[in-house]
Amino acid sequence: MGGRCAAGVACALLALLAALLTGCQSSAGAEEDGRLDETANEQSAAPTRPVGYGELFLGVDECSSFGTTNFTEVSCTSERAAARVVARHDGKVGDGPLCPGTTDFVLHISEQSHSSDEDGDGAIPQGYACMRNLAPPHPGDPGGGGGPRTIVGDCVYSSGDGQVRETSCDGKGKQQPQYKVAKAVDKRAKCPLSTALYVQLGGEKPVGCARPV
Repeated sequence: MGGRCAAGVACALLALLAALLTGCQSSAGAEEDGRLDETANEQSAAPTRPVGYGELFLGVDECSSFGTTNFTEVSCTSERAAARVVARHDGKVGDGPLCPGTTDFVLHISEQSHSSDEDGDGAIPQGYACMRNLAPPHPGDPGGGGGPRTIVGDCVYSSGDGQVRETSCDGKGKQQPQYKVAKAVDKRAKCPLSTALYVQLGGEKPVGCARPV
């Protein structure tokens, strides 16, 4: 009976030692596996994210949520995505390059601290993003009646004091179109004889030759 008890104690001690060793190995293994899993998740998630998403706040080809004053950067595959960045510049709009002609609207980005900034510097410089809606309508298209720039194919109306404003060419806007920009040139002298109005366009060909609608 004493032999059975000694054997039992020895077996218990061996079992306890085995459990302790197993526990130590499991703890070490869990810590290592955790690091490996985290790396694996990053690698597997990276290809599914749109190119550049999160690397720069609203960089080219990234998308924003709805709104032109309150907005966030979201994945372009998200149901919250509303518009894509077609050009991105630092500084103020008046001091930087023009947005592409078919830009639908411009997002002004204020310089601010951003704790979740992906590049790790914790700040967003002042700048502006030229946006294109992911789905129609596209007011920046020729004749669309909006957009930050007036381009060939757009229609305008006189707003008084020698100024003109853009309106939809289809007549469905608040103002009826009076003139349509038929051509863009670098000098007024290059406009056709049928030109009735000169419209400031900006860019390499800053003069718009407009004719009555």
